[in-house]
Amino acid sequence: MKKIFSLLGLSLTGLLLTATPILAFCPVCTVAAAGAVGLSRWLGVDDTISGLWLGALTVSMIAWTINWLKSKKISKWYYNILIGIMYYIFILIPFWRTDIISFHPANMLWGMDKILLGLILGSVFFLLAHSTYLLMKEKNGGHAHFPFEKIALPVGTLVVISIIFYYITR
Repeated sequence: MKKIFSLLGLSLTGLLLTATPILAFCPVCTVAAAGAVGLSRWLGVDDTISGLWLGALTVSMIAWTINWLKSKKISKWYYNILIGIMYYIFILIPFWRTDIISFHPANMLWGMDKILLGLILGSVFFLLAHSTYLLMKEKNGGHAHFPFEKIALPVGTLVVISIIFYYITR
């Protein structure tokens, strides 16, 4: 049994050391989203805003996973759908089981739990902002209009929406 665990550990170490970079979304965007989610709860930020950043992080992680699988030549048309569903299930089920998403009247906005609402809106707006960046880049001959545009557009969109929800939920 010891040999099996040692072999498994060495295999995982080898996999981590030989990983190739895949840039579905900018790593800085992903780190910014992950940091914002953790920090927002600690600072007492409204759950809608936390959900926005959680949705953006989820979309980013889905894209990274899909691109990683494609780089390993693992690709079927339905994998993208399954991966997306799995990520959202992995987030939502623990939130429901721990009553973070509880549909308590005090934690609802527009008839929906604030984190769930933020997660949906954050996912949609982050994906739309990234798609807008790709469209703008294509129309500019395959080049960004300014340095770090790939970061500025999605993160800037989330900041603006966060500010809007800050004033809505006050």
